[in-house]
Amino acid sequence: AMPSWRIRSSSTSTLATSTPVSAPPQLRPYPSAARIADSSCFPQYTASLKCLETNQDKSKCRQQFDNYKECKKREGVVACVRQQVPNLEL
Repeated sequence: AMPSWRIRSSSTSTLATSTPVSAPPQLRPYPSAARIADSSCFPQYTASLKCLETNQDKSKCRQQFDNYKECKKREGVVACVRQQVPNLEL
């Protein structure tokens, strides 16, 4: 029987290699940076960051935060539908 740590280790590496990335892991400073840039919500994300840069008060950026949250929700729904119906064009 194989030790349980080897089984978990191999399943974790399988999951990690199945995720598409735009650059090798050693070239990306932050693992999630490629996913943010590839997101359809990137404009809303950058708008919220720009608002935070110009305003010290987070409450002034509420609209940008809300826009980003709504976009991420829609993006999640689209991803869910694509998994259920792979050939559907959305």
